[in-house]
This record gives sequence, structure tokens and C-alpha cells, in this order.
Amino acid sequence: MEDIRKSAILMLSLEKPLAAEVMSQLPKKMVELVTLEIARLQEVTREEQDRVLKEFYDMAAEQSYIEQGGVDFANALLEQSLGKEDAGEILETVRQSMTEVPFGFLQKVGSDNLLTFISEEHPQTIALIMSHLPPNMAAEVLGGLPSNKQLEVIRRVANMEQTSPEVVQDVERSLERRMISTLNQQMEKAGGISMVAQILNVTDRVTNKGILENLEHEDTELVDEIRRLMFVFDDLLKLDDKAIQALLKEIDNSQWAVALKGASEEIRNKILGNLSQRASDMLREEMEYLGPVRVSDVEGMQQTIVDTVRRLEEAGEIVVAVGGEDQFIT
Repeated sequence: MEDIRKSAILMLSLEKPLAAEVMSQLPKKMVELVTLEIARLQEVTREEQDRVLKEFYDMAAEQSYIEQGGVDFANALLEQSLGKEDAGEILETVRQSMTEVPFGFLQKVGSDNLLTFISEEHPQTIALIMSHLPPNMAAEVLGGLPSNKQLEVIRRVANMEQTSPEVVQDVERSLERRMISTLNQQMEKAGGISMVAQILNVTDRVTNKGILENLEHEDTELVDEIRRLMFVFDDLLKLDDKAIQALLKEIDNSQWAVALKGASEEIRNKILGNLSQRASDMLREEMEYLGPVRVSDVEGMQQTIVDTVRRLEEAGEIVVAVGGEDQFIT
């Protein structure tokens, strides 16, 4: 398998924000090649993905070993700098922190994704899993359960006694296998131009622009297709007035004031024109009152508004046109 294809499969195995962050760190030429490969990918088998992930894991583990030197090397350094007694105390703390935590892999999954997998489980199983989660994540999971199951689960958490390590491991392995199987099935049909658009939608403006401009030299038609599937802040001009008014209900004036600081005159007029005279005057005053605003703050707020547009579209409240079609609002 070619290295570029492996890189593309690895990018598709990551969460989109993380994939975007990785892409932003690559050399420009590599970004172009990987982006092209992602756009061309149509299907990725589970076996192919597994091979790529295993190879990446092995390489990362080997590099990590070389750089970190292991526990013995750390102990030797500590003894030289702090003495044997102090070194022993510190190393014991390190060993404890390195001990594998049951269900530790779930902390990277996110409460929404976790709910998908455990909501139909027996309350006792859910209680066991929740007992090994950080309190804030456990609270989010509990809040996402049906009300009748919430009481059953929390009662079992409260009455839970020490559970044998074997039972914990069995539940953990079963859940991990199901999650990996589901993720592998989702990867069978991955890649394509829409995936490139989704990744670029969450990159910062400079990286986004650079990738598309460089890619355009090699394949203009491909870049046109990617752009048609993307939605950026400047695309607010493509929304009709009803869609803009729906968006205005979701975004506070203080947020618009920051976002419009870096907007074109056309977009400012589009937003202000959909407000009442009084509301428009208030927004203009707030923008003037803000004074200079950091570019990163402006771009961050614009991204928040773009995310809101996507959310409204996914909810069916607005329809964002592709290729110049009309927009509608339900």
C-alpha cells in the first residue's frame, strides 16, 4: 500500500478537528497529495484500515520508547538528580498514574457517542460503566438516558459494591469490541470529496485557503467541487432573508458584533438589512463600542456562526443551496 494512501486512511480514522490539525502541520506538497487521495477514496475495507492503524501504532510506540527511555531510564535520571529516596517516591506516583484505568478508552469517545452504545444496556451495566467515568462525563451520560432508566441507573450506582476485576474486564472488552466494529463499518465507505470538504470546513482560514489554492494548480475541477460542498462565513450571502432571520434568532448581538468586525460590507449589509431599524442601530453601536478586536476572536466567532448554520440545516430548519439553487426555510 502506498504511503499517501495510508496517510489518507489515517486522516479518515481521526476525528475531523484532529485530522484538520494534523493536516495543518504537514508540508504543503504533502497536504496536496493527501487531500487528493482522500478525495479519490471511495471504499476502505476494515482489513485495510486495521493494517494502517496497526502500522501507525507500532511506529508511534517505537518512537515513544526511543524518546522516553522507559521507567528504568526515568528512575536513573531521578536518582542522579534527587537521590534514591526522593526518586523512589516520585517514581511510585508515576507508576500509579500509568496504571490502566478501566474504561479509560471511553474518555476519548465523548458522552454523545457513548450514549449511542450503552443506552439499551441493562441498568446495572450502565451503572458499572458510569462508575468508572469522570463525574462530568457520567453526568452527561445520565442526562441523556430516558427518565425511567435514569432512576434505575443512579440507584444501582449508589448501591454498587466492589466489582470483581474479571467482570469489569468482560464488560469493558465487550463494549470496546462493539465500538470498534461499528467504527470499522462506518469506515467501509469513507473518503471522497465530501469528506475533504468536511475536514477543510474545520481548518483555520489560512490553512484552508492555502490548501485549496495549492490544490487548484493540479485539479481545478476538484477544487470547484470541494468548494461547492463547503460553507464558510462569506457564504452567508448565499442565504435568503428568511434563512438569515432564522440565524439571527440563534446568535446574540454581541456575537454578531465581533463576527462582523472582519466581514465584508456586503455581509454587514445583509445582516443589518434583516434587522429592524432600532436593532440595526444597536448592533452598529455595539460594533463601534468594541474597538479593535483580535483576528483570532473574529474568526472564532465567525466559525461559531457557520456551525450554527450547519446545525440549522441538519435540523431541517433551513436549506443551504449548493451550486446556486434556491434556499428554503421550513
